[in-house]
Amino acid sequence: MPKRGAPPEVNAGSMADIAFLLLIFFLVTTTIETDAGLDRMLPPIEPPDTDVIIKQKNIFQVSINRDGQLLADEELTNIKDLRAKAIAFLDNGGAPSGSADYCSYCKGKRDASSSDSPAKAIISLKNDRETKYGTYITVQNELVGAYNDLRNREAQRLFKKDFTDMEAEYLNPETPDNVRDELKEKVKRIQDLFPQKLSEAETSSN
Repeated sequence: MPKRGAPPEVNAGSMADIAFLLLIFFLVTTTIETDAGLDRMLPPIEPPDTDVIIKQKNIFQVSINRDGQLLADEELTNIKDLRAKAIAFLDNGGAPSGSADYCSYCKGKRDASSSDSPAKAIISLKNDRETKYGTYITVQNELVGAYNDLRNREAQRLFKKDFTDMEAEYLNPETPDNVRDELKEKVKRIQDLFPQKLSEAETSSN
């Protein structure tokens, strides 16, 4: 029997249990906000081909200097004109008729000094370390937009639907499996017509 006037005893074991339960509660319910990244689909990793020689005419070089100036194939270019130039390069179809690289669906100028076919065409993007992030993202969006415009054109021709809509539906986890299986073949077919070969060159420090 406790003495009169003595303070009540505290059950330390119960307090430890409560603290442990509170710790678990906060660990489970607490969310950590993260910055949203770029919404990009990276091309699949392909094994290197040691014997491939890339012709200079099949490379469209895009660079951004520290002042935000844009050069497309060593020509000073406004960002609003970049997409059209990229499309002209990708859709050129300069390989001669009857050759293995001939592009029957290309609608470009078929300039022999420009890209042979979409499968051969590579866009190389290079920026200065001091390039503003917003400028870099804008340029990258325009280049990706060039691919999407051409893919949309071919998807409309073959399936009467935009490629971007088909791809979004295919990637949607709520899309039924049978629909996704059908879309998978269509999406891949369009991607093969204009494969996205967007290379980011080593950043310049000058």
